[in-house]
Amino acid sequence: MSKFKTPEKMKNLIIYNSIKRYSRIGILGLALMGTQACEDILEENVISNVGNNYLNTASGLNDGVNAAYSSIRAWYGTERGNNFSVFGTDTYTNGADGSFKFMNFYTSDFDSQNAHARELWDQFYQGINTCNAVIERAPNVTGLSETIRKQRVAEVKFIRAHHYFIMTQLFGGIDLQLSESVIPSNQVSRATVPQMYAAIIKDLEEAIPDLEPLSKSANYGRVTRPAAENLLGKVYITKATSEAAANDDYAKAEPLFQKVISDYSFRLLNNFADVHAFGNETNDEIIFSAQYTRSPLTNGGGNNSHVFFLMEYDVQPGMRRDTQNGRPFKRFKPTNYTLNVIFADRINDSRYQGSFKQVYLSNNPGTFNTNFDKSKPTVNFSLGDTAIYDPGFEMSESERAKKPYQVLVPSRYDERLFPALKKHLDPGRVDLTQFEGGRHYIGMRLGETYLLLAEAQLKLNKIAEATANVNAVRTRAAFPGKEASMLITPVQMTMEMIIEERARELLGEQHRWLDLKRWGILLERVKLHNPQATGIQPFHVLRPIPQNQIDRTEGNASSFPQNPGY
Repeated sequence: MSKFKTPEKMKNLIIYNSIKRYSRIGILGLALMGTQACEDILEENVISNVGNNYLNTASGLNDGVNAAYSSIRAWYGTERGNNFSVFGTDTYTNGADGSFKFMNFYTSDFDSQNAHARELWDQFYQGINTCNAVIERAPNVTGLSETIRKQRVAEVKFIRAHHYFIMTQLFGGIDLQLSESVIPSNQVSRATVPQMYAAIIKDLEEAIPDLEPLSKSANYGRVTRPAAENLLGKVYITKATSEAAANDDYAKAEPLFQKVISDYSFRLLNNFADVHAFGNETNDEIIFSAQYTRSPLTNGGGNNSHVFFLMEYDVQPGMRRDTQNGRPFKRFKPTNYTLNVIFADRINDSRYQGSFKQVYLSNNPGTFNTNFDKSKPTVNFSLGDTAIYDPGFEMSESERAKKPYQVLVPSRYDERLFPALKKHLDPGRVDLTQFEGGRHYIGMRLGETYLLLAEAQLKLNKIAEATANVNAVRTRAAFPGKEASMLITPVQMTMEMIIEERARELLGEQHRWLDLKRWGILLERVKLHNPQATGIQPFHVLRPIPQNQIDRTEGNASSFPQNPGY
């Protein structure tokens, strides 16, 4: 593989060609790309063509840590991250557009040449080698207090653990590199899944004591102790159903989640919709988020989730594309299971209303012929009038005829017209075509922690405790005055409740594929609820190892075997 090329829009700190690393994936320039939170939090300078010794200085080490943070963006808010975690599940199928539909269909086109697998592999290994370099060099760097030195090393141990955790879930055992690679090498092999989990857990256990014991770092965006505790809990709960499973995995996960909930200042927001409200990205429910900015210098490819979940509103009568309603890529369409089962209760539960966009206000006034709603021949709009209403339920033609706008009913849904998820909308983009969004992407939040804790407790047969924690999430989601109707009883506290509740709470937040896999129900649920995923096979519980990784390994597939089926 060729040397890493810096992107056209460089992030804020670049060390280019300064530390060559192989990390078993090829020679790569170490890109130190600071990604900490907003522009007003970290100083942003462009530094290029500096030497290898820069990382041995206090400022260089700090820049190295910032570089490691930047690699988190390879997953959160990207097309690849969403395709790997949202697509091809029971909750989302394909819309009309996009070149990666085969990832939903699970056809033979989903193979070892997959661009997303290759990109994630390379970018995560870049980040891992940056972490390795920081960990190894930190003890000899002068000009840092011992507290800051330990904290920075703890931060990159979290990042390294995070990357290996995602990769292990996707690919199984992979090349486990825990030291800095400075000399090219093609002699590599795949570690076992138990070896991967042992390394991940060790990193997190070593990181936790040295991280800031705060809900939010003073330098917002840095990893804190509760973020590492939350991740370690999720590692254990995922390990519990893997080939590395141990009898005490759930017992180890439970106190970690309890600590995150009780020992810090996180809280469930009163209104579910506020969690993802534009401009509220640093709210009290957020445990960890991937940081993006509004600066083209520091934002890289940006948070792109705002485009994938939207329907084709922009060519409908009375509408045109704008930044408020988003740039509709029509990639992900909610399944009937999502709409009719997960969000069946819309009287007591606010999460359908809080997740989906139901009203489109006219930004293109005039008189138009109707198209999808033929209950009336024409519609006429002034600026700001309702142009489209998606009630989420069937409405008779006579009722629709009374409305001065088009009504989009479920029987009219197709791959272009469907309920649009509004969680990721980004009206802060500079224009209606901008792809590089600037919103932070939520990686961990307290609503999920309650559900993870409930899942661990259910597995430990602590039914009353699990019920109480699910009810904490459900009552928060209730419409005012409907809290009692949202409560479940211990009899209802089953694994099916957890499966559905996570879909209601976390829809479109890059969890579902990983959830279905760890529960061992990926094939079952996809076959049952995603009729377009006709090609799914048992081997699809793992993703394909990038072919270029195999090709550049000495011995090729005999030394670095492909996952079965690819």
